[in-house]
Amino acid sequence: MPKILLVEDNELNRDMLSRRLIRLGYGLTIAVDGREALDMAVSEAPDLILMDLSLPEIDGWEATRRLKANPVTQHIPVIALTAHAMSGDREKALDAGCDDFDTKPVELPRLIEKIEALLGSALKS
Repeated sequence: MPKILLVEDNELNRDMLSRRLIRLGYGLTIAVDGREALDMAVSEAPDLILMDLSLPEIDGWEATRRLKANPVTQHIPVIALTAHAMSGDREKALDAGCDDFDTKPVELPRLIEKIEALLGSALKS
């Protein structure tokens, strides 16, 4: 069962997405800010990270840059999630090291497709 680290500070978003992912058979670990995400990425070794970009402590862009700079976590695929899909946010997220980008509210079939594509390529490498 693939393990996902969900990094989300909004309780309603966190609850809705975590229940849906668990129901689909994913293992789930949750962080509520960027600092906690960095610690949990090392301690929990998830197969994939869903990273909200607007986070307290350390935002998702900076947390992703630090994850990708760390040899222990740089291989973990990161999908950026944001409700503030402004022009250029996708490019900014990819430049920070995110492997993909999705908008909120989450369309679960689209997100699952992205998760499966990244998990498949991560398992092959």
